[in-house]
Amino acid sequence: MHHWALRRGDYGWLTPDLVPLHRDFGGEEYRAAGGAASRILVQAAPTVAESRYLLTLADDDPGVVGVVGWVPLDDPDALYELAANPRLRGIRPMIQDEPDADWMLDARWAPGIEACIARDLVFELLIQPRHLDNAQRLLDRHPDLRAVVCHAAKPAIAEDGFGAWAAGIAGLARESAAACKLSGLVTEAGAGWTRADLRPYIDHLLTHFGPDRLIWGSDWPVVTLAASYREWAEATADLLGGLAEAERAAILGANATRVYRVGGVSS
Repeated sequence: MHHWALRRGDYGWLTPDLVPLHRDFGGEEYRAAGGAASRILVQAAPTVAESRYLLTLADDDPGVVGVVGWVPLDDPDALYELAANPRLRGIRPMIQDEPDADWMLDARWAPGIEACIARDLVFELLIQPRHLDNAQRLLDRHPDLRAVVCHAAKPAIAEDGFGAWAAGIAGLARESAAACKLSGLVTEAGAGWTRADLRPYIDHLLTHFGPDRLIWGSDWPVVTLAASYREWAEATADLLGGLAEAERAAILGANATRVYRVGGVSS
């Protein structure tokens, strides 16, 4: 999930027209929403300053067990600086915002990716279906990179985008060791979503990643564009209802603990 403070001024995407989101969100608001006792904070701005801010929150709040930050991939020193704080557990370049679908394959970013490997950090792939083939090429180049696909690569559920997404995400699951976040789906489905809308996507992810490589995420507070934290959590519980208890527990917390190498993550 995310925490942010508007006064910081580096959330370029967070404009006033996003009425539900255009305010501060932090630990107090998260607990009021019924969130889990422990959580991993994920960057929402492409700045090192925001990553430092999230690490400060983590230092002050024992409920924050890890941070996924942002660094310029052509400046590994920035990554090493942030990684001096053991609560940094990953980095997330905002690939989805780059107009060039080949952006991630640029050789300029290799030093940052190799630094991520050297520090044993998770590399989060914030991508869309158009990036899936290149994501596989990137992971082929860096076989030791521990990767997590954000928001299941953001299938266009509201536009019936299953076909444009399904083969690519299945291929990435088959050809790599990447894990995948079970998150962001209600936002992609949009207002008026139903559990039936989500089911084919979640079933597809379960088929190809299995319950040991899926990581539940709230994507709070962005999720509130389409659902409350509780509504998304309840929908997930229903849609995973056919799994064994241990499999549900893995998706809802144990996998995050293992992949991000933190303690105490649960839904």
